[in-house]
Amino acid sequence: MIKIIDVHKRFNPGTANEVYALRGINLHIEEGEFVTVIGTNGSGKSTLLNALAGAFLPDSGSIDIDGLEVTDKKDFQRAKYIARVFQNPFMGTAPEMTIAENLHMASLRCKRSFPKRGLNAERLKTYRAEVAQLEMQLEDRLRNFIGTLSGGQRQALTLLMAVITEPKVLLLDEHTAALDPKSAAQVIKLTKKFIEGTKLTTLMVTHSMQQALDLGTRTIMMNKGQIIDDIPQKEKQRITVNDLLDKFAELRKAEQLTDEMIEELRQGYV
Repeated sequence: MIKIIDVHKRFNPGTANEVYALRGINLHIEEGEFVTVIGTNGSGKSTLLNALAGAFLPDSGSIDIDGLEVTDKKDFQRAKYIARVFQNPFMGTAPEMTIAENLHMASLRCKRSFPKRGLNAERLKTYRAEVAQLEMQLEDRLRNFIGTLSGGQRQALTLLMAVITEPKVLLLDEHTAALDPKSAAQVIKLTKKFIEGTKLTTLMVTHSMQQALDLGTRTIMMNKGQIIDDIPQKEKQRITVNDLLDKFAELRKAEQLTDEMIEELRQGYV
């Protein structure tokens, strides 16, 4: 499904601000796999998702999605294959449109149709049933503007909008990090339900080591733009959060990660 072969990316090359963000990334993800991604800040987690989404073109290497090479294709050219949910709950929806209009826009994604076309009683009934799955009492508020909702409600709707057309690939970039604990737990519950229900091929960056272990079929660990560990499902079932922290502690010894980085992991991931 996804094949990333020897992908490199430098930002601001040849300047004082040069960042070597991806260093020879090789990653093969089968159809239906759910991969969680962990690492310290600046390790390349979000950059990896951006590379897949087409937010930038790699300096070298290749990217295939569902048998199609997309290495040189920009983000809008990959949109029919990829859906994405960002950390910020306000990025995935149009606040001055209603819940129904946002869902309708999402359902017509990459189709040749005007946004308003077909937003009739039958479709409203369908969207009502879809929204009821969120368990947030929003199904009777389809005509409410999304801008009036809480961050947790908007993020849940963003997730629904991302999966409503069953894309080839779902990218989740710390999509619960900005939410309160109750909303985050509900969004994670919905994430698991949607992905398992449709067997979506998924990459999820997370700042929770517990989430990384509890969710998905594999966990990859990144550091300095490289994948330094790839933990299969059987091993995930045996290890603990402390085991993951020990791996980062080993990195600290080998590469002198700062005390602040280790504390960030301990506080942010547990």
